[in-house]
Parts: sequence; C-alpha cells; structure tokens
Amino acid sequence: MRAFFRNRLLPYSKLPQTYFVGGFAAVILLGTGLLLLPWAQTRGEVGLVDALFTATSAVCVTGLVVVDTGTAFTPFGQVIILFLIQLGGLGIMTFAALAYLMLGRRLSLASQAALHDAFFQRDLGVAFRQRFRQILLLVGLTELLGTLLLTAALVYRGTPVPRALFSAVFHAVSAFCNAGFSLYRDNLMGLRDSPMVLATVMSLIVLGGLGHLVLADLLEQGRRRLGRRPESPLPLSLHSRVVLRTTAALILAGTLGLLLFGLTPGETTWLQRLSAALFQSVTARTAGFNTVDIGLLPPASLLLLTLLMFIGGSPGSCAGGVKTTALAISLAEFRAKLKGEEEVVLLERRVPKPVLDRTVVLVRLAVLWNLLGLLILLTTEAGRGGAGFQEVLFEQISAFGTVGLSTGLTDKLSLAGRLWLIATMFVGRVGPLTLALGILPGRPSHVRYPADRILIG
Repeated sequence: MRAFFRNRLLPYSKLPQTYFVGGFAAVILLGTGLLLLPWAQTRGEVGLVDALFTATSAVCVTGLVVVDTGTAFTPFGQVIILFLIQLGGLGIMTFAALAYLMLGRRLSLASQAALHDAFFQRDLGVAFRQRFRQILLLVGLTELLGTLLLTAALVYRGTPVPRALFSAVFHAVSAFCNAGFSLYRDNLMGLRDSPMVLATVMSLIVLGGLGHLVLADLLEQGRRRLGRRPESPLPLSLHSRVVLRTTAALILAGTLGLLLFGLTPGETTWLQRLSAALFQSVTARTAGFNTVDIGLLPPASLLLLTLLMFIGGSPGSCAGGVKTTALAISLAEFRAKLKGEEEVVLLERRVPKPVLDRTVVLVRLAVLWNLLGLLILLTTEAGRGGAGFQEVLFEQISAFGTVGLSTGLTDKLSLAGRLWLIATMFVGRVGPLTLALGILPGRPSHVRYPADRILIG
C-alpha cells in the first residue's frame, strides 16, 4: 500500500493543478452539507442530489438550478449560496492564500504556481502579495459599487430598504462572479424595464468576465493618467488587448445576431429589442441572467447563444468556457494556415508554440467532453417532455460554460442527468485542460518514430 501511494498517488498530490481541483471539490462538499441543514431550507424538501447540484452550481458560478433559490432556501441558506458563489468566483486558491497571509505564513511554490497559472498568466517574478491584494481591492470595490447602484434602483421601484439591500448584495456578487443566481423566480425578467438594474448587472458581468489581470492593467492605466505622472502610461499587455478586443467583438456580434435571428414576442418596441439583445449577448458568455424567456427564443437565436456559451469569458476570470483568448488564438492560427505562414501572429506579436499546443488541446478536450455529454443526456432524458436535441445541447453547453441559461429543462432532468451536469459544471469551472493535467501528468517520451505520409482531404 505504501509503495502504491508513493509511486502512483504521491506524484499527483504534488501537482499545482491538484491543489486547484481539490480545493473546489472540498468546498462543494462542504456547501452541500450546509445546504442540507434544516435551517437552510424553508420546507425541508431539498434532498442530497439537489443540494449537491446547487452547491456545485454556486461554487462553479454556473447558475443552473433544480429548485428555486428564493423560495426553497431560507435567508441563511441564501447566504450560504452567496458565500459559495464568492468563493467560486475568486477561486479557492485565492482564499487559501488569504488565510496564509492573515496568519503571516508563506505559500509553497506549488501553491503560488497554481495561483499564477489560474489568475496571472505570467512568471512567478510578479510581486505576489501586491497583486493578490490588488485583486481583493478590485473585487471589493466593484461589488460594493454594484450593491449601491442596485439598492438605489430597487428602492426607487418601491422595494423596502432591508430587502432591497440584501437583494442588491446577492445580485451584485452573483453578477460580478458571473454566477447568474437570482432570488426571483423569473430571474430578471421582472426588472427588464429598469435601465439602472440592467446596466449595473451588465457592467458587473463584463468586468467579472475580463479577468483580474486585465482589470489590474486597466487600473494601472487609469492611475497613471489621472495621477499625471511624468512617465508615459505603459501599454496594455498583449493578453489584455486580445481579451478586450475579443470581448467587444463577441458582445457586438451577439447583439446583432439576436436582433437578426429574433427574440421573444414580448419585445415590441425597437428599444426593448435592443436592450434584450444586448443583455442576453453579454450574459450568454459568462452569466446566466435572463430578461427574456429562453425557451421561447427561435432555434437560430438558441444556436447563437450556444456558441457564445461555449466560448465563455477570459482566463483568470470568474467565467467558464474555452475562453476568449483561445478563440482569438485559434482564429489567428487558422488564418496563418490559410496563408501558408509558419508563425502565428496576433496583434503584431508571435504566439509561442507551447501556447498554441495548449489551445489546441483545450479546444479538443472541450469538444470531446460536450459530445460525450450530449450522447449521455440524449440517452438519459429520452422521452421526457421538452428534452429534444436542441434543448439538451443548450443545457450541456450551458453547464460546461458555467453560464446557467436554460430552456426550462434543468428541473426536469433525471437523477443520471443531474449527476452528469454536476460533473460538467465542475469540469467547466476548473477547466478541462487543468483537470486533465491534474489527473494525467505528462511524462515526456524520448522515443522518436520514423515519419511517413498519409492522405487527408
């Protein structure tokens, strides 16, 4: 037994990815136990699988629900869900680092490597403490500002101040963490006539989906410009420029696509259609809020939303999916192949081969996982009402992209279907590549085989 642990299990336990994956799994189990407590439920009807599903959805900042958050859980249970969303949004390793910093201890190199890979995407030479505190400051100030704006909007609509404040805190955190959880049964459909609510939620979603590195870059740019320092502002990093341009392009393309393909019959005026299209374009890639009935959207619009959900947000953010940078790199590589160029260039910078290789593996793993999920759900949900190919595909990609949008199928899923979506939300949050590297650490082979030719196309 000792030899098995030393030779087989010990190498995996020392991987940085194992810390990341294990942290999420541990918090999900803890959240499940807390949601099963009698004082966390209003009627005591939330079972083990439903509690596990809710905890996974919260920690993985997805937003898919099998029970109504506002009625099935007490304020105590809703606070637990809010806490799980905040944990999942920032990342378990970030809060582990916070605990170590508060105790005056130093993080191990493995833990620092996991944090930098998840949030910073740069070398360990970056001042860890400074960057980490900057992240907490950005998150705290952003969610506080969002809470104040949402509170003002809800009070203006006649909501009592205590209820408005709690709802504002919950939705501000849910929006910034790209969770899509709502205390309202119809999500945000009842608030779609409030421009301040929609603008605040969209802003929080976009900021939460950009990633901490991009927000830090933008903050530094603003600080230099407002401070009127003699030195010229440093240019944004390549990562930040790619993320910002890709995000803007996807929001614009999604908005125009939804206006072209159609929305629900409830939008009568041009302004209502534009507002609904813009909101769903923003929320489809990262969060699961909705101001229209997703189940009533035309098939073309559902397919567009499915593509946006598969892409997701940006690295180091609260969002899931294959990420905006993977899309940008894939398109740049495709363009280079068409032109017969050996180097892949993005915004006048060459993309290193290791980054290209990771991107290819990431996209392929994502495609394979979702194809497998589509087959499983089509089998387990066969014969159930509203579980056609289109609805099942939408549900699968929504879980993988940790989006949370649904055509109404989630609460109708079988036990097997719910368990599969739990696994899919987990894989989508930690990332299929991170999970694969954590489970199957690479062992480079020094064997070289002779090359040969094979026909294609």
